[in-house]
Amino acid sequence: MIYLDNAATTKTAPEVVEAMLPYFTEHYGNPSTIYSLGGESKKAVTDAREIIAKSLGAKTEEIYFTAGGSEADNWALKATAEAYSNKGKHIITSKIEHHAILHTCEYLEKQGYEVTYLDVDRDGLINLEELKAAIRPDTILISIMFANNEIGTIEPIAEIGAIAKEKGILFHTDAVQAYGQLPINVDEMNIDMLSASGHKLNGPKGIGFLYIRKGVKSRSFIHGGAQERSRRAGTENVPGIVGLGAAADRAMRIMEEKTRKEIEVRDYLIKRIEDEIPYCWLNGHRTKRLPNNVNFSFLYIEGESMLIMLDMKGVCASSGSACTSGSLDPSHVLLGIGLKHEEAHGSLRLTLSEENTKEEMDFVVDNLKQIVARLRDMSPLYEDFLKSQQK
Repeated sequence: MIYLDNAATTKTAPEVVEAMLPYFTEHYGNPSTIYSLGGESKKAVTDAREIIAKSLGAKTEEIYFTAGGSEADNWALKATAEAYSNKGKHIITSKIEHHAILHTCEYLEKQGYEVTYLDVDRDGLINLEELKAAIRPDTILISIMFANNEIGTIEPIAEIGAIAKEKGILFHTDAVQAYGQLPINVDEMNIDMLSASGHKLNGPKGIGFLYIRKGVKSRSFIHGGAQERSRRAGTENVPGIVGLGAAADRAMRIMEEKTRKEIEVRDYLIKRIEDEIPYCWLNGHRTKRLPNNVNFSFLYIEGESMLIMLDMKGVCASSGSACTSGSLDPSHVLLGIGLKHEEAHGSLRLTLSEENTKEEMDFVVDNLKQIVARLRDMSPLYEDFLKSQQK
C-alpha cells in the first residue's frame, strides 16, 4: 500500500503510541482528583500543554485542549462572537475555509451575525486590500485558515495578523493543516486564536487544541466542571493529550528534515505528472504551498473513478477534503479558485509523508497515466474534444 492521503489523517507515530499507553492502564487517575494517582495524570496534561505552548511561542495557560480541530474552530467563532456581540456582529472569513468554519459562520448568520466571505485568486490566496476594504466599525473577528486542506496554499498569515492588530480586531486561524508542518509563532504573526488537531501530525484522533491569547474574552464553550480553566468542562482525555504533546514534540524536532524530504518528493511527483499526462494542471500556489500537498485537475476525468482505480493498485488518495468524501457536489475550494464544475470533478489530491519515496511516486505516476488514458477512452467528452482538435 502507498498511502498518499496524509491531509485526511496520518499514521500515529510509534513513539506517540508508546507515550500514551501507560495512561490507559497504569496512570489512569482523573486529573481533577487530589490523590497521587490523579496527580500523575495532571502532571502529564500540564507537560503536554507546555510542549504545545513552547512550539507556538505562547504561554502555557493559553492552550486549551479540545476533541479536535472542528471543535476548536467552533469554539473560536461561537464563543468569541457571543463575548464581543456588544462591540459588533460582523465577521470576515474566506470562501475556501474548512466546513468547520463555513458551517459555523452559517449558524452565526442565523443568530443575527453578518459574515463577509472573501474571494481568493486562482492560486487560492486572499487579497489583502480586499480584506482591508471589508473591515467595518462593527467587525469583531477575522478568521482565515493558515493553509488550505485541499490545494495546500499557504495564506499571508503574518500580514493578516498585522492588519487585524492595527484595526483592533481579533484574528483566528485554522492551522489544522499547518501546525506541525510549518513554523508558527503567535506573537510574531499577531494571532489571537489558533486551532489544531492531533491526527494531522502523527498524533491520535479525537484530540486537538485551541490557543486563545491571554486577554481575549471567550465564553465557556462546554458547561459543567472546572476543567480547562472553566472554559471546557469534561474529564480530560489524558492519553490523547499525552499523545498530542508527544506528537507536537516530535513534529518540532523533525520539521526541518521532514519538510526537505517532502518538498523533494512532492516536486518530483508534480514534474512527472505535468511532463507525462496531458490536459491537467496543478491547483494551488506553486511555491506558497504545504510541503506535502499535490492537487491536480485532469480534464475529461471523473475523480471518484480515479480514486477507485488507484485503490485497486494499492494507492490511497483523495479527491478533496475527507469531511466531504461521498458528496456528489464539487469541492467548494476548487470552485472558489475559479474552476468549472466539470474541472473540479476531475481533481486528485495526493498528500505525502516523510516516509514516501520517489520510487513510490514512479509507481503512482506510471499507473495514473494508464488510469487517465483508460478513463478518457471511455469519455464521450474527450472523444468530442479530440474531434474538435482535428478540424
